[in-house]
Amino acid sequence: MTRRILLSYLTLAALVLLCLEIPLGFVYSRSERERVVGAARDEAESVSAYAALTLETGRAERDLPERVAHCAARIGGKVVVVDGAGALLATSHPLSAEVSRSLASRPGIAAALRGASSADVRTSTIGGVEYLSVAAPLGHVTQGAVWLTVPTRMVHERVHHVWLLLALGGLGVLTAVTLVGFGIARWTGRPIRELERATHELADGGRATPVTVTKGPPEVRSLAAAFNRTAARLAHLLDAQRAFAGEASHQLKTPLAALRLRLENLEPNVSARGRGSLTAAVTETDRLARMVEGLLAMARLEEHAATPVLLDVGEVCAERHRTWLPLFGRQGVSLVLFAGGGGPVLALPGAVEQILDNLLSNALRASPAGSTVTVELRPHTPARRGLRPSWVDLHVTDEGSGMTADQRARAFDRFWRAPGAPKGGTGLGLALVQRLAHASGGEASLRAAATGGLDAVVRLRSASTSTSASGATGGRPPGRPSGRRREVPVVRA
Repeated sequence: MTRRILLSYLTLAALVLLCLEIPLGFVYSRSERERVVGAARDEAESVSAYAALTLETGRAERDLPERVAHCAARIGGKVVVVDGAGALLATSHPLSAEVSRSLASRPGIAAALRGASSADVRTSTIGGVEYLSVAAPLGHVTQGAVWLTVPTRMVHERVHHVWLLLALGGLGVLTAVTLVGFGIARWTGRPIRELERATHELADGGRATPVTVTKGPPEVRSLAAAFNRTAARLAHLLDAQRAFAGEASHQLKTPLAALRLRLENLEPNVSARGRGSLTAAVTETDRLARMVEGLLAMARLEEHAATPVLLDVGEVCAERHRTWLPLFGRQGVSLVLFAGGGGPVLALPGAVEQILDNLLSNALRASPAGSTVTVELRPHTPARRGLRPSWVDLHVTDEGSGMTADQRARAFDRFWRAPGAPKGGTGLGLALVQRLAHASGGEASLRAAATGGLDAVVRLRSASTSTSASGATGGRPPGRPSGRRREVPVVRA
């Protein structure tokens, strides 16, 4: 906004200067030419009167050359005086014999010798130099003529000097307008910048500080008041939503635990025909408990959003691989890790561990015995060669039944479960994975694996090309996030 206001001021000032200085420059050019012509005419008439007087008194040979030289020095040109026959009487500069013989044939001198009543002004080129020439007759009776030439270079230099002064003056005015306009633009845009700052705070998940509604024009004050109301209402709605999710989940945990305990206590008193229904009831109770845990995890994620930090994704994958390997072995499923191309990434503290736990839990449930689940890190190289990877893709690939394209598009919806999915899932695991990936500045997606199963891909920002990595982490080394790590339970989809 500051640049636009300043540009509008400069454009208006430049238009005013152009409308004033260009006509002024042309007017001065014309007036300067007229002034030089007038001065040349006055000098020609003065020399003409003096020459006529010296001719009448017989002092032309003695006094006329001195006067002619003095006049030529004063005007910076040349002065030539001829008699009635066109013969040279006096000159301020030596002339060649050829030029002396051709003086009478020059248009200005010829007109003066014919008794022209006014001076004849012409522009001619002599010796490659353009001259402004003035010719005047000697006295009332034609006794000769005075021919005065002034180089037009003098006129051009004066005109150029004036144009330079006008340009420098205009530049000075534009500089002053820039300084004053910048101050006014900054003062005018201050309320807008406050609104922008508050909007960024709100967009980053924080609480926007109320902006001042007493600054700026009425439209900006009205906008600031509307923004404050919107921010307050949005904060109230978010607080109510988080409070409801957290409180409802906490309140449900105790009844669910009591319900499961009562169901287990009923087992000795249930006949063989009813044991299947009892087992199903216990299973659904466990599923409901995991759903409540998932809601608590998502509520804590929204409540305690943090800044991404540096961590070594290869080390995290190796640690989770060691943790999950015994469980995969008991189920008869191989767990393979390819984490050589990882490196530092930017993610929320504990987010990669939680993402891996949820994806590995889902992959284990979907994988038949004897199959393989693969965890792989693939650096994403930009199209332009010579640049470092800007993303790191985390792949968790299984050899299960997979999903259709429509099912993969809906898999990240909360509480959605694919038809035929193993029992006991809640439909919150992949939703939590996506939320963690987005909060870390990345993206999560599902693809069809070449082995027929599902390829879950989480794209994370690589810290190798991030210039702000040290600032984001406060100078901490990779893998050492600040604060306590928030543990979020694994939520099976």
